[in-house]
Amino acid sequence: MNRQYKRAMQKQESAQKKAPQVKPPGAPGKRERTKPRQFIREVIQELKKVAWPTRQEVVAYSIVVVVATVVIATLIFGMDFVFTKAVLALFGVET
Repeated sequence: MNRQYKRAMQKQESAQKKAPQVKPPGAPGKRERTKPRQFIREVIQELKKVAWPTRQEVVAYSIVVVVATVVIATLIFGMDFVFTKAVLALFGVET
């Protein structure tokens, strides 16, 4: 790439940067803020559309989470215990 070509590219890039950005015809203008009362109404309408889980589903999911947490905690405790014993044995430290 020669100097002349580089300069032409730089001029073209700078011309593109300086050009004013034109908004597309369908672009939204300045938006007005929603009033608090209207916001609350819309939130309530959206919450009515939510498919809430049944009590039975919530209990089942909670049990799954508790069991998974206990299993993972037990696994981490076991690995920590084994690695601690191995490192202490490796360095000859008595407990």
